[in-house]
Amino acid sequence: MTSCPIISSHGAAIPAIGLGTWPLKGETCELAVATALAAGYRHIDTASMYGNEAEVGRGIRSSNIQREQIFLTTKVWRDDIADGKLQRSAERSLKALDLPYVDLLLIHWPNASIPVAQSIKALCDAKRRGLARHIGVSNHTTALLAEALQSASEPLVCNQVEYHPHLDQRKVMAATHAAGMAMAAYCPLGRGDTGGVLREPVVLSIAKAHGKTAAQVVIRWHLQQPGVVVIPKSATPSRIRENYQVFDFALMPAEVAAISSLAKPGSRIVQPTGAPQWD
Repeated sequence: MTSCPIISSHGAAIPAIGLGTWPLKGETCELAVATALAAGYRHIDTASMYGNEAEVGRGIRSSNIQREQIFLTTKVWRDDIADGKLQRSAERSLKALDLPYVDLLLIHWPNASIPVAQSIKALCDAKRRGLARHIGVSNHTTALLAEALQSASEPLVCNQVEYHPHLDQRKVMAATHAAGMAMAAYCPLGRGDTGGVLREPVVLSIAKAHGKTAAQVVIRWHLQQPGVVVIPKSATPSRIRENYQVFDFALMPAEVAAISSLAKPGSRIVQPTGAPQWD
């Protein structure tokens, strides 16, 4: 079985599949992290807003996988991205994780009341202090990304955004890749088992043809797009393992195109108050 691809960006080596942990809590979260690492995952995604960094840290330690082999991402909530607050948030995250650094620190959401230049300056300072090996952003539009890049004195390696077959993110993807950055996809399966992407006839037909689940086909669709990292979330051990078993088959170009053609307006799942004007 082929191993997980690595997405390279400005010195960062990001495993192309990671475990998303929102909204997992308590022993469920700790078990999910340990299960994922036992299954072969080497990328774990959390955030201060998730309120589960302590559990993620315990799951990592219980796995007995060396810290250096794991790519760990956390994020600073939008209320804490001012200079000074951001660095203190990163320090709190490390204390909760009980780890000396994270591999990737992201600004979780932009905040219209805090200048991008200020938050990016603080993010770069957090990296220079050794709180994170790499830095990036999340939920940044093409305009916000351009402003962030102009303000950054350290390389930005990732833009984490909602992305699934129903949501066309070609503009953001092009801008992210033009900057040499990875694009990480959250909500990569759409709304999961409640309907939507995984019930699309074309996805089900492709899954049947390959002897795979609909989720495995959609994860494979992400992986076959250059520079894309996919972070599916699950609390179910069997599903966590299943989501990683996607390296023994490949989609034909026509199948990738058919899944991409499912994009349609009004398909954004995460739309909080204060969200930016999307591309």
